[in-house]
Amino acid sequence: MSPSQLVQKLWNYCNILRDDGLSYGDYVEQLTYLLFLKMADEQSRPPFKKASPVPKGFGWDALLKLDGDDLEAHYRHTLEELGKRTGMLGVIFRKAQNKIQDPAKLRRLIVDLIDKEQWSSLSADVKGDAYEGLIQKNAEDVKGGAGQYFTPRALIAAMVDVMAPQPGQTICDPACGTGGFLLAAHNYLAANPRLDKEQKKRLRSGTLFGIELDNVFEGGARETIRRELLKQGEVHTLLRLPTGIFYAQGVKANALFFDRKPAREKPWTEALWIYDLRTNLHFTLKENPLKRSDLDDFVACYNPKNRHVRNETERFKSFSYAGLLKRDKLNLDIFWLKDESLEESANLPAPEIIAAEIAEDLEAALEQFSTIADDLKS
Repeated sequence: MSPSQLVQKLWNYCNILRDDGLSYGDYVEQLTYLLFLKMADEQSRPPFKKASPVPKGFGWDALLKLDGDDLEAHYRHTLEELGKRTGMLGVIFRKAQNKIQDPAKLRRLIVDLIDKEQWSSLSADVKGDAYEGLIQKNAEDVKGGAGQYFTPRALIAAMVDVMAPQPGQTICDPACGTGGFLLAAHNYLAANPRLDKEQKKRLRSGTLFGIELDNVFEGGARETIRRELLKQGEVHTLLRLPTGIFYAQGVKANALFFDRKPAREKPWTEALWIYDLRTNLHFTLKENPLKRSDLDDFVACYNPKNRHVRNETERFKSFSYAGLLKRDKLNLDIFWLKDESLEESANLPAPEIIAAEIAEDLEAALEQFSTIADDLKS
């Protein structure tokens, strides 16, 4: 089965469960638990014949034998029991709860969807693509999705390339969401052919950490954060991201790169290099999506091998710390290129791009009004 077929199969079942009030996040969570049990069972059989980390009586084979209320009760008990275990098994299932209350749909998920695939035989790329596809499907879902938080995978790849994580380093994503950055960082490190046994062991446990806190980066707090960041860390690079690359409409964002430094009186930031990937560049999600190759020039300008050696280009400029302090509210979204679409009508983007951008802005406004209306009702 191809990744796209697998994604569609998984997504179709998600829609069935959502009719019962199961959120997308709950669905992915339950898939994770059940797939773990299925793959642990597969690994215990030929040709793998590995010892299963799942205690007897709580494995995949036990779930297959049950139906109705007995299945729901045993699955709930399985999650509770595994969450009490020590080691990685307990970490994975800690505080796990069954969110699928309909035993018939739980049975269908286990027997018809998961059990029919040999997940261990699927390549890591297929499983990874399937997971990424599910995340993307959710991002496309305007009502229930989290498109404003779904970072385009081409952008993630470029950011990991310029950061160039090395074996032995600890990597933390403090707003990890679905873990896209951590997965990309893991793949980058795992591709290193010179990893020794100890480094491979640390990569599996002790390298990647993720935290998910939903606090909104609002009002005067943004200025305070920027000011303290420039002072306490060395903020060296900013990437102005184009519009039209996020599934939530109308999102404008920048990627900020900085190094943590020890406390001192003198600010660490001396100059901020800004790459403008927004002005006169137009991307859409379907007709002209952002590709990794679109970020090649940024990666080259960043110079990950030695970021202290850089040259200014048309899209890459340096701005002094003193100049940044003079800006209103310390706004770091600086641009210098002339917007060709404002110069003359002949340089306007294609009509379909203009229409798409207008639609994106209108959808974003309507979604905000809907949120406000819901808040007023509560």
